[in-house]
Amino acid sequence: MINRRKFIKGAFFTTGALWAASRVKGASISGANPQLPLVISTWAPNVKANAAAWEILSKGGKALDAVEKGVMVPEADPEDTSVGYGGLPDRDGRVTLDACIMDEQGNCGSVMCLEHIMHPISVARQVMEKTPHVVLVGDGALQFALANGFKKENLLTANAEKIWKEWLKESKYDPMDTIKHMKTKRGAGTKDNHDTIGMLAIDKSGNISGACTTSGMAFKMHGRVGDSPIIGAGLYVDNEVGAATATGVGEEVIRICGAHTVVEAMRYGKSPKEACKLAVERMNKLRKNKLEDKQIGFIAVSITGEIGAYALREGFTYTYRLGDGVDVIKSADFLI
Repeated sequence: MINRRKFIKGAFFTTGALWAASRVKGASISGANPQLPLVISTWAPNVKANAAAWEILSKGGKALDAVEKGVMVPEADPEDTSVGYGGLPDRDGRVTLDACIMDEQGNCGSVMCLEHIMHPISVARQVMEKTPHVVLVGDGALQFALANGFKKENLLTANAEKIWKEWLKESKYDPMDTIKHMKTKRGAGTKDNHDTIGMLAIDKSGNISGACTTSGMAFKMHGRVGDSPIIGAGLYVDNEVGAATATGVGEEVIRICGAHTVVEAMRYGKSPKEACKLAVERMNKLRKNKLEDKQIGFIAVSITGEIGAYALREGFTYTYRLGDGVDVIKSADFLI
């Protein structure tokens, strides 16, 4: 078990990770990228997701395959109340899922408000590869999934239902309070949790892909969709520049087209960390005095292999694995 609170006061490294970090000044990779491939994802508990992605990357596989398989790990974890199976429901008790995926050629696919399907990320990839569209939503996304061999399942676990029924006693509608929302997701019977998983990877060929998947805010209005499945908001990939993904209050990320903003900042010379900071600062300036009790974090990777992250406030962590296969878990820098 990884307790995210341990990372709030500073970075945590294994002995091997310290050795790896000593070779990667500023958590960046330069020159001919001898340490590729790499994978980075939001939140410390997602080392297990990185491990699944690494199985593909370390064997010379494509970044696209790696990010899909990586985020499928939390999607199928019944103890993870933030993503997929086990995710906390909306205020009507329905588990609705959002996901998107994007490759190095600008191909992308997304599903929104999808019910009954364990792996929305795989449905999103099918949308990308089998249709002329980018986004399918609700019943249309479900019909498409079933037509393409996905199995209809009940995603509301006993634990998630228990937490929802406790919420029903007061039914206070405050999903925008991210801090409380995160604490709720670590309710009785759950392990230390996180929020949306966003994952970025560069394969040995130097190509980037990304994936983002979530069950969204606990007890949200039915039909609410945040930034996670929106290309340019929760995820963006440009193989000439780099990629970025976001976590936290999606409404705020959408307002500044967050992931795209980060990538464009890198295009014009910002490092991944600087670009993430720019996005957070822009959001804070736009929404001054309206971000209390909210958390937003970005992670990014450049085409050269440099990585970076920045968050609105203390507590956001990210994890990455690079060339030699060692995990590094860090706390992001924060604005307020």
